[in-house]
Amino acid sequence: MRKLLISLALCGSLTTMAQQRKKLNFPDLPGYITLTADLHIHTVFSDGGVWPTIRVEEAIREGLDVVSMTDHLEYQPHKKDLPHPDRNRGYQLAAAYAKQHDILVVNGSEVTRSMPPGHFNAIYVADVNKLMEDDPMKVFEEAGRQGGFIFWNHPIWPAKEEDGSLKVFDMHKELLEKGLIHGIEVINGPSYYKDAVAFALEHDLAMLGASDVHGLTEWDYNISSGGYRPATIIFAKERTVGAVREALMAGRTIAWSGNTLVGKEDHLRPFIEQCLTANNASYEGVLRNGTATVLSVPIVNNSEVSFNLEYTGDYELHEHFNLVEIPANKTTVIKVKTREKVGPFMLQFRALNAITAPDKNAEFEIKVAVD
Repeated sequence: MRKLLISLALCGSLTTMAQQRKKLNFPDLPGYITLTADLHIHTVFSDGGVWPTIRVEEAIREGLDVVSMTDHLEYQPHKKDLPHPDRNRGYQLAAAYAKQHDILVVNGSEVTRSMPPGHFNAIYVADVNKLMEDDPMKVFEEAGRQGGFIFWNHPIWPAKEEDGSLKVFDMHKELLEKGLIHGIEVINGPSYYKDAVAFALEHDLAMLGASDVHGLTEWDYNISSGGYRPATIIFAKERTVGAVREALMAGRTIAWSGNTLVGKEDHLRPFIEQCLTANNASYEGVLRNGTATVLSVPIVNNSEVSFNLEYTGDYELHEHFNLVEIPANKTTVIKVKTREKVGPFMLQFRALNAITAPDKNAEFEIKVAVD
């Protein structure tokens, strides 16, 4: 009886968790809706410590829109206790549970080989079992035949090279030539890979962020205290599994970790300009001759990211010494010395926590309307 009561209590707590869906605040781009995804997570069906339905519960609680169960093909440390010849089983359990909730689940797996090629995720595959080949090239080719989206995981781990840089082998070049690499993780857990950004830009690949979580996300990212797992921001035409795949293949992504954003300039700049807007700017003081002096500009941050900005415009800032922090989901007033009253104009900034290329930060403008 006691075991039954514990089981019922656990089921009740999971139901409550699912109902407490967090609302992530990110703006849409014209023509697209903004979705968040973690496409690299593990369960007990490989070396994770969590049942697939709990992975769905976590994602719902954290406000994600898309997840993929990407258990290792070749590494199954729990198989003595959990025999599972069907490599699709984790996805099947997660997808069935997700039908009761507002979340998308994608089938996938992690191809786990020594370098080369290293570790890759193949998602959007119909049958993971058909990827069980000794020859890694045949694995990629089968994933391609199934319409899979294939991306390179933590490309600089394990760091077998002394300099810790990304190493591209002939096999990687062949995979690129055959169109069998579509994306690369530029963020994996706490790690940021500058070389991976350069590789993505060189080969026009989608940039991804992922948790690669094995335990509970709460343990790694302090979710209950307001933390976030690393994820990928995706600009899709609609909220469907097919539309997400189209967006990934087109590379409309931004890697997100805490307050760091990494993506192509064509996507990152307009996204920031939607996140940060200025409304109802007004002058707070005038000189004796009636000319305006200082303009108060409220900047609204419509996102979960706190931006660290460097002001690059022509006017002088009154209080911020050209460095401005705009906290997430808040309005921050900056004061601009225009010296005289002006009409609508643009404020120029560089986002120090938004990366568009190695050692390059996103530059953008905020349109200021003056009352």
